[in-house]
Amino acid sequence: MPECCDPDDYQSVFSGRFARRQTKRYQRRGLTPAAQGIADFVASRGIERATVLEIGGGVGQLQVELLRRGASHVTNLEISQNYEAEAARLLDEAGMTDQVTRRFLDIAQAPDEVEPADVVVLHRVVCCYPDYAALLTSAAGHARKAMAYSHPAANAINRAQFGTENLYRWFTRNDFRVFIHPPQGMVRTAESEGMTVAFRRHARDWDVVGLVR
Repeated sequence: MPECCDPDDYQSVFSGRFARRQTKRYQRRGLTPAAQGIADFVASRGIERATVLEIGGGVGQLQVELLRRGASHVTNLEISQNYEAEAARLLDEAGMTDQVTRRFLDIAQAPDEVEPADVVVLHRVVCCYPDYAALLTSAAGHARKAMAYSHPAANAINRAQFGTENLYRWFTRNDFRVFIHPPQGMVRTAESEGMTVAFRRHARDWDVVGLVR
């Protein structure tokens, strides 16, 4: 299994067009139910003046919400560069440009290049990474107080949908894949880094897990 997707394949999937759709969806309807679950959990643990590390934050809608709830600063780690224009626009409109640092880095491959934060969040990210253990080990190791992540529910509908998407990409010679990783395996990985599950929520076809140290 490859350690990560090819950056070119990643950027072809998470394109500028995709970023614009994400921005429009957020501006019209707010956070998705799963993202809302992450925000609610993080806020319940005390977000005031906290630092946040978001892995794969995309256009940054969850970051805006956490800053509005009192977080002091967010660092975003990204692989695709196609989110940057929309992310900059969202931050400018919210007056939060100075409160977010955006970097291009794979934390599973270069964990020592990232500073720890009070809270680490991963929304719709684990399913895009082949080696969930490496990703969640690095993420949990950087969380001083709490971590939250979302993942697709391990049900027949999602398995069929993801299988169809992966088959299409195979036919089109795109090596990017999406994964339904074992839910308990992901939890055990975070627990091996000294974290304990404190929150679970099923949000439509996504599950949210919150852990504390």
